[in-house]
Amino acid sequence: MAAEDGTAQEYVPQKKNKEPTETEKRRKKIVPGSLMKAEIRPGGGDARPSDGDQVIYHCTVRTLAGVVVESTRSEYGGKGTPIRQVLGKSKMLLGLLEGLPTMLSGEVAMFKMKPQMHYSEADCPVSPPSSFPRDDELHFEIEMIDFSKVKVVSDDLGVIKKVIDEGQGWESPREPYEVKAWISAKTGDDKVILSPKQGEPYFFTIGKSEVPKGLEMGIGTMTREEKAVIYVTNQYLTESPLMSVVGLEEVQFEVELIHFTQVRDMLGDGRLIKRRLRDGKGEFPMDCPLQDSLLRVHYKGMLLNEEKTVVIDTRIDNDGQPLEFSSGEGLVPEGFEMCVRLMLPGEVALVTCPPDYAYDKFTRPANVPEGAHIEWEIELLGFEMPKDWTGLDFQGVMDEAEKIRTTGNRLFKEGKFELAKAKYEKVLREFNHVNPQDDEEGKVFLNTRNLLNLNVAACHLKLGECRKSIETCNKVLEANPAHVKALYRRGMAYMEVGDFEEARSDFEMMLKVDKSSELDATAALKKLKQKQQDVEKKARRQFKGLFDKKPGEIADAGTDDRGEEQSTSENQKNGDQEDSNGTDTEDVEDVADEPREGLFSRLWPTGRRLFSALGLQRCAIL
Repeated sequence: MAAEDGTAQEYVPQKKNKEPTETEKRRKKIVPGSLMKAEIRPGGGDARPSDGDQVIYHCTVRTLAGVVVESTRSEYGGKGTPIRQVLGKSKMLLGLLEGLPTMLSGEVAMFKMKPQMHYSEADCPVSPPSSFPRDDELHFEIEMIDFSKVKVVSDDLGVIKKVIDEGQGWESPREPYEVKAWISAKTGDDKVILSPKQGEPYFFTIGKSEVPKGLEMGIGTMTREEKAVIYVTNQYLTESPLMSVVGLEEVQFEVELIHFTQVRDMLGDGRLIKRRLRDGKGEFPMDCPLQDSLLRVHYKGMLLNEEKTVVIDTRIDNDGQPLEFSSGEGLVPEGFEMCVRLMLPGEVALVTCPPDYAYDKFTRPANVPEGAHIEWEIELLGFEMPKDWTGLDFQGVMDEAEKIRTTGNRLFKEGKFELAKAKYEKVLREFNHVNPQDDEEGKVFLNTRNLLNLNVAACHLKLGECRKSIETCNKVLEANPAHVKALYRRGMAYMEVGDFEEARSDFEMMLKVDKSSELDATAALKKLKQKQQDVEKKARRQFKGLFDKKPGEIADAGTDDRGEEQSTSENQKNGDQEDSNGTDTEDVEDVADEPREGLFSRLWPTGRRLFSALGLQRCAIL
């Protein structure tokens, strides 16, 4: 109903009632007079603990007659170790949950609690000790030793970190980083159990169980030059060369993280390791050459033998001149380039590389034997980012696109299909921001984009990614259903996945829309027919006699199909030779019958291995 004065009424959305937390629900049950506090000794300062703070306190429980029921103090039969809890996270008695936040550091207070404020609370999260007078009104004498902000490292509160001095930067050590730190340790009652070695810090590798698990977890949250106390309970006190932890309930480690060396397991299997020897300039990884760039490096290559035989040193063998190369073009061994992409300018790194990522799949120098493991010491002097297309006119954009496409064609001919695909896709991404200004420019742009998409489809086909090849061809056919080369390539992909009818439809459509494609279409149909026959023969041979046996008998299937497979292989080879002379290429040649992994196969542009080495499971490509 409209308002009588004709003015519009403003709609005010109603706020949804927030579901109360468990702590809030428990506090609502508090009855006035059920919790009383008397200050015995005043504390210092103005700060009081709040949710998320770690509180450390001694507690002695007495009856109203003064009989001690339980205590943390040694003089009353306790272990002498104070209680350590995190407000809002630890399971606590309701009276303590309400009373501790009222205390100052150093304060001693007596809390008089009704039974419903301690163990007689309905659904109390803490179980009482045996023979505890849970139904009695009791006195809880609390001494607030300390409270502070902490970082909860493990969800079960078994590892907690208290920062004393903030560190530098943002990076923290992780497996398999090498760490150098001053470490001391004491029990909860301040008994020293580990002192730092005189004059030298402790050196260890993350992930090798060289320190207790909880300590390693805590150090994994620290930054360079940070100083912290790491509280570790017994379930995280694993044995290690650092110290014995037998019989210890809890240990407080005081750690000063002096330095850590960035060590990256590039493949995740320990074979390709990058170890940073000298820090570079800039922020990691933002200032690394993740994109294809022009790189300048000095490097020394050594065999991993006893003599550490030097096979190349650019400072000597190259007249002192650094190596310059463009990344993403397969110009250096795969392991070399993977590691350089994660370096900062000025950084020096030591790379240990297996043969299949070094020279076994690359042009091998004469003094490097086959199957040799290589160690490179690399210094990244600098790099130049790829040219920015912003501000270029249409012709300038097309010229840059042609340069990259030509590089992609070279990589395709070399059998580096993953790298070639990355080049074509790079141009296609840039084309998303190109706007032709007239019909002539539009025609050139459309033809070039179709050409790039068909080259991407050819790469997918070579890599065995037939469905992706079909999807890429569809992008061309959506705009031009009579595009002969797209029909041919999609038909070949359909044939590879066994969709014979779809393949036949594409090859027959070629004959209808362009008579000049008759030779290629006819050859493709012939190959399709032969492949379909081979599949049917193999199926018949595998199931021969399967349904002719009497009940209980087992038919022998697929025992005589070796000759059939050989025939199929020969036909496939012949068909591949036909493809190399047909419509299956766009300015590129099929130079290999089988897909071969390129330098950044499974790495770029998806960045799978690169970002795995960064510790990121998902990351947008820059």
